[in-house]
Amino acid sequence: MADIETLESKVVYQNKWLTVREDKIRRKSGAEGIYGVVEKPDFAIILPVDNDTVYMVEQYRYTISERQLELPQGAWESNPDADPALLAAGELKEETGMTAQEMIYVGFQYLAYGFCNQGYHIYVAKGLSQGEQQLDAEEEDLRIVPVPLDELREKIINGDIKDASTCNAFGLASLKGVI
Repeated sequence: MADIETLESKVVYQNKWLTVREDKIRRKSGAEGIYGVVEKPDFAIILPVDNDTVYMVEQYRYTISERQLELPQGAWESNPDADPALLAAGELKEETGMTAQEMIYVGFQYLAYGFCNQGYHIYVAKGLSQGEQQLDAEEEDLRIVPVPLDELREKIINGDIKDASTCNAFGLASLKGVI
């Protein structure tokens, strides 16, 4: 027997970005319970680096009522099975207008697997050239912010940057020696 058996599963909310499911489960001990699960497609997060500068984006995040600095990132809800490298290149172009000569794959992480199945692919983009942004309506206030690598490191350490996937992507890329 698996550690947990799913007895029943029902969708309790759904829109074009996510599905919320409630699963009735039975544990190995026989005890029953429920899990609330958020289903979202995987996304890509990109560290666009030129010399010692990372091109970040700043935008208003409704859920926390603040403008925040983060790395370009996103998913293609209409094509959740897209090749992660194409997704990363597409999100980089959309949010920053940049294209990269080289996309270096850093790794895959889960966002918050205690309640959500979404993960993300981390890329470092190098050999950047600037073009025009192709923002979605939800990103109309997004702006590009160049940040020196040392300053980015300090902003993460000081808690100025609070986006977990940005902090993790920077940390993993640093630990692997990619940046």
